[in-house]
Amino acid sequence: MNSNVLGVINLIHETDEMEALTASRCLASVPFGSRYRLIDFILSSMVNSGMKKIAVFAHTKYRSLMDHLGAGKDWDLHRRHGGLFILPPVTNDVNETRRGDLFHFYQNRDFFTRSVQEYVVIARSHMVCNIDFTPVLAEHQASGADITVVCKRQTELSGGMARKVLADGNGRIMAMCDHYSRVQSDLVSMEMFVMRKELLLELVETSLAQGQDHLVRHAIMGWMDRLHVRRYLYEGYLGIVNTVGSYYQHSMNLLLPAVGQHLFEEPETIYTKIKDEPPARYMNGASTSNSLVANGCVIEGTVENSILFRGVHIGKGAVVRNSIVMQNGRVGAGSRLDYAILDKEVTIEQQQELCGAALAPFLAMKRKVI
Repeated sequence: MNSNVLGVINLIHETDEMEALTASRCLASVPFGSRYRLIDFILSSMVNSGMKKIAVFAHTKYRSLMDHLGAGKDWDLHRRHGGLFILPPVTNDVNETRRGDLFHFYQNRDFFTRSVQEYVVIARSHMVCNIDFTPVLAEHQASGADITVVCKRQTELSGGMARKVLADGNGRIMAMCDHYSRVQSDLVSMEMFVMRKELLLELVETSLAQGQDHLVRHAIMGWMDRLHVRRYLYEGYLGIVNTVGSYYQHSMNLLLPAVGQHLFEEPETIYTKIKDEPPARYMNGASTSNSLVANGCVIEGTVENSILFRGVHIGKGAVVRNSIVMQNGRVGAGSRLDYAILDKEVTIEQQQELCGAALAPFLAMKRKVI
């Protein structure tokens, strides 16, 4: 793929049932995989596919997102021409922030009209995958479609929520359903759309003129009989992460070597914000097995089948199993965790025991002391 494609990461009204994990941050900036954020996967995929200009349409609770992305240096997007653009709502009016993504696209129409790229790829942040958009664009151009939707055949969503898609034998999409639909189909939308920039601008203006302001629900699903919409089948690993259950399940999947290798290294590397910290330290009596341990951790106890983010401290005699402990978490001496998710800077005092279940992990919100 060349630089003729404009990347758009659409964070407006992302489907989110992450409870305490998104109480103070948007879905895109939820920590994942010991050192990443959810947005890193789609942003890295766009950069690796050759996109030189990428816009992030922020919506609410985006302070941590802006802190993470910065000027885009860690993704090689700090450049004079093109680069990374973070576009928050142009107004703080509550009624306007509740409107759909097409309204916010319209408020930033100068960004689109001044961009020289012919095509646009619009994607969400909660689809955890490592995708090359080059063959997607090639198939889109060869098929003559108006819109190409990246889809995957996936019968088990691991608790995540996604749109079901119905397509005919030639790959043309006949219907797309909302997230809560009970339509029986193993084909799900990855919320990634390829189209010409001029078509997007036409859909924006036409839909808004009719009082409709949602890209998928109104401009695509409502125009299905007038547009040639096709599906592109993605074959790689996909994690739909927009519920607590799906977050936990796909985090634990990273402990499978095949999943971790494919997701972080194939077809290209996933990038994130660099933080220079010392390697993890394993003190006398420490024991770890089948775990992801980030740099800066200090382990004095036992860690099994778990994920530790940067700067976590596991006290002497503490046991952490089947759990996720985010950045700068503290687990006191003699405490036990099993099936737990601790947000950033959570402190578990000495001799505490917290247990959840695989389908309902215990969740501690940011900076909580237990």
